[in-house]
Amino acid sequence: MSFLARCITQSGYRLVKEATKVNSVCQAAQTVRLFQSRRCLSTVPDNLLFRQLFDQESYTYTYLLADTERKEAILIDPVVELVKRDVQLIRDLGLKLAFALNTHVHADHVTGTGKLKKELACKSVIAEVSGAEADVKVKDGDTIPFGEHSLKVLSTPGHTSGCLTYVFYHNGKAVAAFTGDALLIRGCGRTDFQQGDSSLLYDMVHGKILSLPESTLLYPAHDYNGQTVTTVGEEKKLNPRLTKSKEEFVKIMETLNLPYPKAIDRALPANMVCGQYEVPEETKT
Repeated sequence: MSFLARCITQSGYRLVKEATKVNSVCQAAQTVRLFQSRRCLSTVPDNLLFRQLFDQESYTYTYLLADTERKEAILIDPVVELVKRDVQLIRDLGLKLAFALNTHVHADHVTGTGKLKKELACKSVIAEVSGAEADVKVKDGDTIPFGEHSLKVLSTPGHTSGCLTYVFYHNGKAVAAFTGDALLIRGCGRTDFQQGDSSLLYDMVHGKILSLPESTLLYPAHDYNGQTVTTVGEEKKLNPRLTKSKEEFVKIMETLNLPYPKAIDRALPANMVCGQYEVPEETKT
């Protein structure tokens, strides 16, 4: 079964907060647009498992990827309140979690990497330049292996100084990229805190993400409108901010006037130490 087909048949369907309060599982199968190209279906190995999970409170996506033959897995952007869900899924599937990755030091939720280390003896991963604690500190060009697969690390600062994009390649071609907050579906991360830099973000997104093949699937760290995935080609044509000139983009970002992030005072200190600082009692096991 192909990567896309597996997404459609195995993932839990995304439940938008306004539509339901039943659970927080998101499925990458919202529509066939998830993997729009049949060419993409045939270029991904059968032994790659993919799950897209969702947190209703912070609108965060968590991604599970695994080698189904060697049973090694990685988890991208886990949320501390949902570690129990993630651990159960990993155990249900008979996987061993090798790495828990963060795309950046988040300001809207506490990372689950610290708890996952205690539960599953995995290693945490974050950008070296972020200054945050982790077992593995990566930089541009590094790779993160799981089984016979791996993700390539791209440094894509601008939203924060330590933002990373993780790219999955197969047969030398970029198939999917996990973009964190650097590039969202029809948007991008804010640049007014955490060493944000609008000009730098524009350069990084265009130079490292939108320069990938147009069929490359892009999975963001968040979505607030019920969408699950986009492509390089879509964002090059349809992103209302990043289709502008650099000067126009910088002006747009300077005039957003966004509210102060409600979770930042709790999340930032915790995420600088792998999610282990003042974690609420109800999230501990």
